This record gives sequence, structure tokens and C-alpha cells, in this order.
Amino acid sequence: MKICYLFLYLCTKIWRMKNECCSFPDRANDFNVHSYNTYVFDLDGTLLNTLQDLAASCNFALRSAGMPERTLEEVRWFVGNGVKKLMERAIPDGLDNPEFDSTYQIFRNYYLHHSTNNTKPYPGIPEMLERLIDKGKKVAVVSNKFYLATQELCRHFFPQVKVAIGERESIHKKPAPDTVLEALRQLGTDRSNTVYIGDSDVDIMTARNCNLPCISVLWGFRTREFLLEHGATTLVESPKEIF
Repeated sequence: MKICYLFLYLCTKIWRMKNECCSFPDRANDFNVHSYNTYVFDLDGTLLNTLQDLAASCNFALRSAGMPERTLEEVRWFVGNGVKKLMERAIPDGLDNPEFDSTYQIFRNYYLHHSTNNTKPYPGIPEMLERLIDKGKKVAVVSNKFYLATQELCRHFFPQVKVAIGERESIHKKPAPDTVLEALRQLGTDRSNTVYIGDSDVDIMTARNCNLPCISVLWGFRTREFLLEHGATTLVESPKEIF
């Protein structure tokens, strides 16, 4: 009888050790997300699926300049560092192309007038934001998209979010911490009890540079494998896992 009990104990011990060794910290329930008071969100690929409108605007600018167009998948991997970097990657020879500035301006002007043609919130995002605000949480959006477009998109889709910071000359863009710190300043809070949420390696680096925990979402522009390779520690598959 003692041998049987010992055998069962050893089997249970081995099973537990195996599960601990093989588990990965890629789910929101690995920590208490509801303990945060402030939530700072990336925009493209996190709150909004903007990919089709970005690609359409990019290709309109490229066509207008007589340059080869880009596929949707190419544009997916070009985004994340602001629209100027997007166009630098899309235009042959990038910044060295003598037509870069004019083509970039065509993109900006076109995108401002067509940024909501196909763009929409990811499923569950509006409801999640409402839950956060109803519970008295502070919410901000920080994007590498140029300032005017960031403001317009947030006003259009998320009027309940009052702090939305985009790229502008007077402030360093992500992954520098400046835009996040500016958002916290406008919210009247600091980094304590704050979490950053995004979909890319830029967002992981931004959170790290701000000394903030980071939630990486799996419905955006990057894959699970890519995010884990770039240091993601917490992955979520649904907005309900955030709040």
C-alpha cells in the first residue's frame, strides 16, 4: 500500500513539473490585468484595423508617382514606425528617391480623406473601452501615425477617449517613451498602476523604455511567433482578456 501511495505521489510530482516547464507566459490570466488604473493603447493593429486604408493610400501615392504598387502583406510589415517610415519602405530607394517628399505628401493628403473607408475597430474593442471607462479607468491612445490622423480616427471611432497622442515634430515617436509620458501627463497620472497595450515589437520596446508592463494582442499586424521572438511576455487573443 505504501508503495502505491509513493508511486502516485511521484507521478503527480512529475506531471506538475512537466506542466510548469512547458507553460509559456502568453495569456492575460498570468497576471491580474484588472489591477491597473491606467490603460495606454496603441492604435493601428490594436484598437483599429487600418491596414486596407493604409495600403490603398500607399498605392494611390505610388500610382500617382508612376511607382510600382505594394501588396497588402508588404504594407502589413511596413507599418509600425509611422507613416513616413511606411512610405520610406514602400518607395523604391526610400529617402534617396528624388520624388520621395512629393509622393509622401500625396499619401498624407489622400489618407486624411480616406482613412475611414474600410477601417473599423476590431471585434470587442468598443465594448472593452466602455467597460474600462465605466469602471473609472483612465484610457489614452498613443500612435506613431501623424497627429491629425490620430486625432480624427479617435474622434470618429472612440469619442469617449479624450487623450490621443500622434506623431508630431515636437515630440519623439515610439519606441521613445515621450508620447506615452505626454499621454500620462494629460491624463493627470503617472506610470504607477499603468499598463501599455500594443500589437508590435515597437510597442514592446516602448513599454520597456517606459518601465511599463506590456500586453501584446494577437489580432493585430504581427504573429504570435514574431512577438515572442521580440520579447513579448503576455499575449491575449480577445479584448475580454484585457478587461
